Amino acid sequence: MLKSKASPVSLEQRNTTRIRVLEHIRAKGSVSRIDIASALQTSPATVTAATADLISAGLVKETESQAQSKSGKRGRPRVLLQLDGQMHLVAGLKVARQVISVILVDFEGNEVASHKYALDQARMSPQKFVSAIREALEETCSQIDRSVAHLAGVSIGVAGLVDANRNFVHWSSSITERNIDFSHLLSNKLPCPAFVDNDANLVAKAEQLFGLGKGLENFLVVTIEHGVGLGIVLDGKLYRGERGCGAEFGHTKVQLDGALCQCGQRGCLEAYVGDYALLREMTVTGHTNDMESVSEIHDRANSGDDRASSVLARAGQMFGLGISNLINLFDPECIIVSGAQMSFEHLCSSEVMTRIRNGVVNVDAPLPQIKVHHWGDMMWAKGAAAYGIEQVSILKVKELTSNAP
Repeated sequence: MLKSKASPVSLEQRNTTRIRVLEHIRAKGSVSRIDIASALQTSPATVTAATADLISAGLVKETESQAQSKSGKRGRPRVLLQLDGQMHLVAGLKVARQVISVILVDFEGNEVASHKYALDQARMSPQKFVSAIREALEETCSQIDRSVAHLAGVSIGVAGLVDANRNFVHWSSSITERNIDFSHLLSNKLPCPAFVDNDANLVAKAEQLFGLGKGLENFLVVTIEHGVGLGIVLDGKLYRGERGCGAEFGHTKVQLDGALCQCGQRGCLEAYVGDYALLREMTVTGHTNDMESVSEIHDRANSGDDRASSVLARAGQMFGLGISNLINLFDPECIIVSGAQMSFEHLCSSEVMTRIRNGVVNVDAPLPQIKVHHWGDMMWAKGAAAYGIEQVSILKVKELTSNAP
């Protein structure tokens, strides 16, 4: 008699269990099967089957821990499970206006190599964009005598409106065209799976796994760079929106028919708060045309320059208005202001905090904590790598099902 094939529902349930077990092992570092079963409230037999599959996929390995008996003598070693970090190499990239930041990590998230690939154009055609990704990866892999073919996956963070589920970029400040499906472009240029997501989402993933969001279920990450981004974590999960266009904090409106934003609309928050907006404001007034960074505006303000102080103060007030709206919408545990800028003092001043308090619905409870986290330039790439590890894990688990007899 022929054996009936497992139903799609049971296959989906098995994959869900495998992913849950894998995530628990990642969170714990090393853990026994019986402890996994207890934590996930499932049977030891189910965990044993799932871990056997994960071991065969090269995602998990067994280790031994020397147990101690109650008398203090060494007992029988316990068999623990941990990630098999050496089995898969994952790349994370962040495409900015002048540079592509690249980090290579093992499957446990440990950095193996990093590199900055200089760009000669702030905006590129989709084809040139993909070619630059390939060249940046080749240069990075060469540092450890590897090739791009050794990568298990590549994750790419870009500013803009991105549908991560299908690698579709509605719009990005790094790309000259709109509505680009990068799936085929990337698969033709790279020998491994590639994933594209909004860069602020990837910073939120990095904060969740490595940073100030670790252990929190509901928090927001506001990124300040050339533009303004938002990453949303609700119930421990990254929220993107139905079309991948959610969390566009930088493009919420704070001024009717206001300043021109790089997206083409007017009155967006980032048209007052983003790096380009502050530099533009200093330039259009005829105040200066040789300023290259926001830190120079801070230097001028600290030296008594009234115009620089005014530009920063207005940015702070607009930012405070935006943050109060976020608190009213989400009521998060924490808001993390994250970015590579050396100074956010104009966004966290007492005047800004007053604007936030005045804009939040008045209840007898403290405001969410607002924290500043200076990751530096590589935070974006590290977040991309974290997302890449997650996606590679899902693909490897799905391969178990497709390869099953």
